[in-house]
This record gives sequence, C-alpha cells and structure tokens, in this order.
Amino acid sequence: MMTATVEHPEGMAVATAAASVVLASASPVRAALLRAAGIPIAVDAAAIDEAEVKTSLRAAPAAIAETLAELKAQRVARGHPGSLVIGADQVLECDGILFDKPCDLAAARSQLMALRGRTHRLVSAVVLVRDGARVWHHIDQASLTMRNFSTDFLDRYLGAVGDTALSSVGAYQLEGVGAQLFAAVDGDYFTILGLPLLPLLDILREHGILPS
Repeated sequence: MMTATVEHPEGMAVATAAASVVLASASPVRAALLRAAGIPIAVDAAAIDEAEVKTSLRAAPAAIAETLAELKAQRVARGHPGSLVIGADQVLECDGILFDKPCDLAAARSQLMALRGRTHRLVSAVVLVRDGARVWHHIDQASLTMRNFSTDFLDRYLGAVGDTALSSVGAYQLEGVGAQLFAAVDGDYFTILGLPLLPLLDILREHGILPS
C-alpha cells in the first residue's frame, strides 16, 4: 500500500541541477542510500522529540510517520533557504502497538521477544520541503513476519550485533545478520530501510536534481 502526492504551491520555483539537497535525518542508512544512488547531499539532523509527537498525535502510523517527517524537514529548512530538504520517518506497528527504538539491549531483547512469531508493519514516510513549503510527500509500508526463533538464538544475535540493535525502530537491520530473524518479508526493500527511495528519485529528477 502506498500513496504519493506532488504539491505545487503557487509561485514555487522549480529547482535547477545546481540546487542543494539536505537530509534532515541522523540516520546513516538513509544518508548512505542517497549517496549510493548518486545524490549529493548535506546532512543536518533535526532535533525532534519523536516520543512527544507520537503521544500527542494519537493517530494512525502513516499519519505519525508523515507528521514527523515533515516536522524534521520544516525545522531544518529554516537554515537552508532555497534547498530541497528531505525529511523521513518510520513507524513500526504490531497488532495496534507502536514500537520505538530500544534504549538499551535489554529493551531490544524485550521488543524482539514481543515481535517473535508475529507479523508487523513498517510504515515509512518521506517529505520534501523548500523555504517552508511542502513540495512533495510519499508514504509506503511493508509487512514482515518474524520466525519463532529460540531464546538462545536471540541472545547470540544480540551478542553479535551489540548496540547496532539500538539504531533502528525494529532492533534489526534486514540488510545484515538481522535477516536471520525473519520467515517472510512483503514490501519494498528501501521502505524497510526507512526511505522509499525510488519515488524520491523520480521527484528529484522532476526538479532537475538528477538527470532524466
């Protein structure tokens, strides 16, 4: 399931190939994806209290992810006039419960135990902002089923990955040894990594950032 919307505020200028692109995220994975795809970016992570926003919204995962992505982009755009600013966020939902990045390995273990043998959703949103105007947004989701792994496997997994488990909302990295946690995955690979990349590339081509 995905939605994509292009928004053209009145008088908005189309970016040229010389326009800069700023990623409003501290995620090294998102930055690596963009750079590997040939997008020259600056990184300026936004300071957002995500837990407070999630608590105040009381909304569906897609609305939460979109709101957080735009808040990040809007905050960073203030310091980068004329630049296209990318805001992104990801929400994990399982049976109506939202999960955050674990604060320590004990929390990661508890979270993975809660997801074991069950199917959860990852909802990823990306928003483009320039000079305070939202230019475009896209939301996509993936469905992932964890296998019913043993507690011994879980302890060995956490011992192997260490604090890396704390860097993602699911306490796993599908692109690494975290793949061993899963029985089935249904969805776009880039969405699972936290950035719906292909639609983003399309809109950057439209704005002249990438060649068409």
